[in-house]
Amino acid sequence: MWKHLIKAICFIIFCNSYNGFAQGAISGFYNEKGNTTLVVGAGFEDSKNYFIGREKSDLSRNLYSVSVFGIYGINNRLNVQASLPYLVSDDQSGLQDAQLFLKYLAFTKQRATDKFEFSIATGFSFNVSNYDVGGLNDLGQRAKILETRALLHYQKKSGWFANVQTGFSFKFEEVPNSFPFNVKFGKASAKSYFDFWYDFQYAFGGIDYRGTPAPQNFRELGVGFHKIGGTYHFPLSSKSGIYIAPSYTISGRNVFQGFAYHVGWTYQL
Repeated sequence: MWKHLIKAICFIIFCNSYNGFAQGAISGFYNEKGNTTLVVGAGFEDSKNYFIGREKSDLSRNLYSVSVFGIYGINNRLNVQASLPYLVSDDQSGLQDAQLFLKYLAFTKQRATDKFEFSIATGFSFNVSNYDVGGLNDLGQRAKILETRALLHYQKKSGWFANVQTGFSFKFEEVPNSFPFNVKFGKASAKSYFDFWYDFQYAFGGIDYRGTPAPQNFRELGVGFHKIGGTYHFPLSSKSGIYIAPSYTISGRNVFQGFAYHVGWTYQL
């Protein structure tokens, strides 16, 4: 049963938003040795309000994205994943930040009806293009980030699961460091996959939009948020599937509030 379920889970999506990992940097599932999963996705963010610091304003923005994501099983306990998005925000467009992660299954305890696992991961992200930094339509902060993550994952034989992850995001140069936290639960089966998640980020220090000093360096903005969302994946065949992944930014610091919608196609090589 476990082997059959893991094969189905290879299609699970870990979509990335333009300003970070929307569902947590890593997941509790692994590709088996030699297996590669490719994902091509598109998204739209309809933001009606912007938090100036932590005060809501009526500043709005529409953001469009296309992304490519891949994950490869170096072995059954070590996976490597990479992603790259292309963004369009009003008059700005271009490649944003590439992300590369290594994930290792450090501990597993499997029983007849359930299992418990502990994973660790490290990654790095960096801007691919020299996009502008100086307004609310920026594609990002041109941040170079060294990521660390730890994840606890619990799963029933029926496919129900829950996991929690946290870590530290060390950001080079002027971008403030941040603390991430993510919790997720859902069900993975041979017929479909769905999850619901909550994502949180806290920025250590930094400046606020329209604060002092002026003119502002937008790379120094401290960005934090509370987000909720979900994913539904439906297999089309033994090798491909489609997914939908809506989300909503509830509140935060120097961040847009609103809905985001992602759809895409997955393929197992």
